[in-house]
Amino acid sequence: MSKLQVSTRINNEVQEFLCEPDESLLDVLRDRLHLTGTKEGCATGDCGACSVLLNDRLVCSCLVLAAEVQDQKVTTVEGIATGDSLHVIQRQFLEQAALQCGVCTPGLMVAAKALLDENQSPTEEEIRYYLAGNLCRCTGYDKIIRAVQAAADEMRGTPA
Repeated sequence: MSKLQVSTRINNEVQEFLCEPDESLLDVLRDRLHLTGTKEGCATGDCGACSVLLNDRLVCSCLVLAAEVQDQKVTTVEGIATGDSLHVIQRQFLEQAALQCGVCTPGLMVAAKALLDENQSPTEEEIRYYLAGNLCRCTGYDKIIRAVQAAADEMRGTPA
């Protein structure tokens, strides 16, 4: 198999890389581009740990071929932050202690960003529904839900 050359925009920076035709976006992000925030939990699209935004749409990067992102826009958990400043979602996950082992955390943060980009006033039920594709084996979901609610409140300017 010959390698494919891909040019894309990842976290607002043009990236070029070579990949095998059957190589996943997850593998390229972690192994070639050293964006290790995106985690591999299952490699079957069942856990959400590898969630990224592809053209602002939430996807499991383990199910996307790296070659498919040619001329596309990819945002990983690293790309949510602005420089050295954490995004409000990232900060609220820390403040609400909504993480433990950290495997699910990046995917949950990316999923929460996708939700809050769509809906800045989600109900608890809407948050739970939107994050249902992300599995956490450590913390349970209450702190995660509180972190997303607090981030939504802060983004809207609503006092907690």
